[in-house]
Amino acid sequence: MRTKTAPRPRRLAAAAVALGSCLALTVPAGTATAAPADPAPTVFFGDSYTANFGISPVNDMGEPRMLCFQATENYPAVATRRLANKGVPLKVQSDVSCGGALLEHFWREQHLPFNMGEVPAQQDALKHDTQLAVGSIGGNTLGFSAILKQCSDQLRNASEQIAPGEPVDADSPAGQCAAFFTDGYGKDWLDDRFSQIEFELENLFDRVEFFSPAKLVLVGYPRLVPENTALCRTPAPGQTERPFADIPADALPVLDQVQKRLNDLMKKAAADSENDFVDLYGVTGSNTACDGANRGIGGVLEPSRLEQIPWFAHPNEKGRDIQAEHVATAIEKALTR
Repeated sequence: MRTKTAPRPRRLAAAAVALGSCLALTVPAGTATAAPADPAPTVFFGDSYTANFGISPVNDMGEPRMLCFQATENYPAVATRRLANKGVPLKVQSDVSCGGALLEHFWREQHLPFNMGEVPAQQDALKHDTQLAVGSIGGNTLGFSAILKQCSDQLRNASEQIAPGEPVDADSPAGQCAAFFTDGYGKDWLDDRFSQIEFELENLFDRVEFFSPAKLVLVGYPRLVPENTALCRTPAPGQTERPFADIPADALPVLDQVQKRLNDLMKKAAADSENDFVDLYGVTGSNTACDGANRGIGGVLEPSRLEQIPWFAHPNEKGRDIQAEHVATAIEKALTR
């Protein structure tokens, strides 16, 4: 089992205050050549890409937590089943993924929409024997919803239920968003967000290490925009809207560059902290929102499996299965190392 560097005392103190107590770390015994015979205690965490927003049914129906839109068959559930079938069982201690989660919601409570209460900090799910912590998080801290709305009049004019949040700068025309993010105020805004993500990912890594002996598997985001953006001019089969609605053609490569920058940052941060990373961006170039029948991402206005709510560029069932496949492979490798 690899040895990690000790967390910074300042981070440890902050984490201890947040938890209210100091947990003793117990490093589980492992083998170098085979997966553990006993189910590996596992916590799944993250945002709507872990929860698989848009897929129905959702967990916790009738409870405030249903507003996390955590699909019953999200990629944690599918990956867990896939691993069990291969003789690599997981003991899922908790799946605390929740739509809308920011990186800070790993250590702070998350307020649910419509004043329906809050959910605890995701780090609270970690136990003294948690062996794996797995999830996708960071896209909301970047503000990808705001970025999409910055580039689309349709999304700006849509209801909050369809397109939540505000654009980065409502005074800047949607048709000029490519220049906005490459030369204007939006460039500095992005730089600030990426600096924040880098700092908060490091904080998250420190907290996982402090509160549990878990190996961390950080899961990246599947690619949304293809290299050939001309594919995005045509609606998917059975749809009337283009995958990215009225977002200008010159903005699509910019959106892809922003996503790749996020992916590269997450990959480097994981490597620098000796954590594992699942590079979904790198393996989903032919399953973007613009890949027609092969799309693994639902269009921003394409109806999802949730009544009157679009996918808003989230994985559909095909995309969820791709996530599950690669996450299961990464978990198996982590357990057998």
